[in-house]
Amino acid sequence: MSSLLLMNAKVVLETKTLPSGYVAIRDDRIEAVGEGPAPETYAAFPAVDCRGGFLCPGFIDLHVHGGGDSDFMDGTAEDVVAAARAHLRHGTTTIAPTSLTCPDEELFVFFDCYRAAQRVTEDMPRLAGIHLEGPYFSPAQAGAQPPHLLVNPRPEQYREILRRGEGLILRWSSAPELPGALQLGDELRERGIIASIGHSNATYEEVKAAIAHGYTHVTHLYSGMSSIVRRRGMRVLGVVECAYLFDELDVEIIADGIHLPPELLRLIVKTMDERRISLITDAMRGAAMPEGPSILGSRKNGQRVIIKDGIANMPDFSGFAGSVATTDRLVRTMVQKAGLPIEAACRMMSLHPARLLHREDELGSIAPGKKADLVLMDDTLHAARVFVGGQEAFAS
Repeated sequence: MSSLLLMNAKVVLETKTLPSGYVAIRDDRIEAVGEGPAPETYAAFPAVDCRGGFLCPGFIDLHVHGGGDSDFMDGTAEDVVAAARAHLRHGTTTIAPTSLTCPDEELFVFFDCYRAAQRVTEDMPRLAGIHLEGPYFSPAQAGAQPPHLLVNPRPEQYREILRRGEGLILRWSSAPELPGALQLGDELRERGIIASIGHSNATYEEVKAAIAHGYTHVTHLYSGMSSIVRRRGMRVLGVVECAYLFDELDVEIIADGIHLPPELLRLIVKTMDERRISLITDAMRGAAMPEGPSILGSRKNGQRVIIKDGIANMPDFSGFAGSVATTDRLVRTMVQKAGLPIEAACRMMSLHPARLLHREDELGSIAPGKKADLVLMDDTLHAARVFVGGQEAFAS
């Protein structure tokens, strides 16, 4: 039986922050949370002095491609582990490795690597499941997805992918306006897999139909999706407007302050029910790495990019080529640039993703009975120490 006492911390709860408090941990669970010095009951627990730092719930990243110079599609279990550990060092205690549009065989190798990585537990975040991004996307909204590999959904293909990824797949992002995409939504709903609208050129009517066929989420709001257009003088809503309009849709945002500027972040949280919003890094291998040359996607088939000024750029600087955000950076951006209280930023980075995982009873906030997944942040809101299941997995 293990125990731990985290003391002298600003404890970030769901709706308030204790200015000086403690968290007592027994085994892998939070046993008690309180303000002021800990009771004598916990005097024998090994103690960590948090020195007035912010003690936050562990961060949950549901859309991330890589980090630490590894990509989840590189084709080895070691790269899956390396990328996951790179994000753990910035506060990610639960992670959903995300694919890129690729040939099916490359995807199946990723499944095997993920299974092997599941056996690694030391200094690792929890692996929540795989997020499939592609290959069912609109060519008009492909973004960094390889256009020559985009196809329409066919049952014989996606059922084989589902069979090969049995028990691993958490979410599948696709464009619902494509032929066969509504049937895919029905299939995913039946299997308990999140169907998400992504890289889509859909109109209002097509999004409305998608919701009726099981689509419940919008992948990286504003990035790779249609917005309002005029057709013969009439304004036609796109995916962006539908994300605001339909309460049935949860959204995720790349809150690095660059993909979406702070003013747009403020608009989203001002206009939308906060409970529908999760933060994601959508990070590539350049996350947690020095600026300079990098690769978007796998080492074998990826696109060369240049990381500069906190984002990956195309080599000619004609546009963004990917995020290099970490979860502590997202929280920092929402607090320091978008003006949110730290409790709200942490809810978007922890509690709301936990709800999408149907694991809010054990993850997502600091409360007795929940898993002791915790991030200690310094006064500048950089991760200083990370705990997974009550075990320290990183200390700066």
